[in-house]
Amino acid sequence: MMQEHPHKTPPHSPDKDAGPNLRLVAWEVTRNCNLSCIHCRAAATKGPYLNELDTDASLVLLDQISETGKPVVILTGGEPLLRPDIFEIARYGNQKGLRMVMAPNGTLITEAAAAFDGAIHGIELAKEAGVEFQINTTITQQNLGELAKIQELAVELGAVAHHIFLLVPTGRGKYIVDQEISAQQYEETLNWFYDQRDKTPLQLKATCAPHYYRILRERAREDGKSVTFKTHGLDAVTRGCLGGIGFCFISHTGMVQPCGFLDVSCGDVTQLPFDAIWNDSEVFKTLRNYSKLKGKCGVCEYRKVCGGCRARAYEATGDYLAEEPLCSYQPRAAST
Repeated sequence: MMQEHPHKTPPHSPDKDAGPNLRLVAWEVTRNCNLSCIHCRAAATKGPYLNELDTDASLVLLDQISETGKPVVILTGGEPLLRPDIFEIARYGNQKGLRMVMAPNGTLITEAAAAFDGAIHGIELAKEAGVEFQINTTITQQNLGELAKIQELAVELGAVAHHIFLLVPTGRGKYIVDQEISAQQYEETLNWFYDQRDKTPLQLKATCAPHYYRILRERAREDGKSVTFKTHGLDAVTRGCLGGIGFCFISHTGMVQPCGFLDVSCGDVTQLPFDAIWNDSEVFKTLRNYSKLKGKCGVCEYRKVCGGCRARAYEATGDYLAEEPLCSYQPRAAST
């Protein structure tokens, strides 16, 4: 029988208002990176960075996460493969019953230095080793016209999934805000993405694009369909923005946030047990109360399945409860 980690923190006893089911945790295991991508929300670059959680603290954190639920834990960065203990961390999480996945940039799977060529070569090696992989695409004005070709490439490479990310202007992304697509392009792109559902073998997911879950329901209604797990898979049983609801982000120093793009601290795992933060954070409790949303998001009939991007609202206004700035939809309640 596997023993608990020797430095394990005593479990927190949540009250009756415990938070909802924790489904996903994105953990920035390091901010160190061999690349400096222009859209990086962490503005990651070659470190070292101070006060990153060491191996012992990392294993304690996994103990605490496993006491809170059995989420998928995404080991991200920076570049997670730059941590010499990354496979020890992954192995320990698996032993705790967590589903551990990794989000590398692909280049360090080999010694290749060029980003695109290195990533493609890394994908080929992963495929040869029988490792399933997905391709993520951050959409900007620069690559919007190439989205169909990128999806075709994902199929050719043998990816199991293609996830599109709508740019959130945080980190270095603030400096390419002129590359952000418009609300109308946003709407058109998500409708195009919906149309791909029956045209590609890939699993498709729109991330940081909560409007997609409103569009999905609108389009299904137009087609005379009901949105069920059988007809629309996981998209039917989730919502757009999961930040603080079924998902959270943990920084390289242990700060917990609703997501990596929303730089609002909900607690520090070096000071409080993870489950205490997940269950008791006032920020999380506020995000879970959809009646707190403001502007047209607050009166929108789709607020429970969309919710708007709280990070984009925060960057635009300083208020994470404000209305989504890149939404062209006019709620029925707001027009009466």
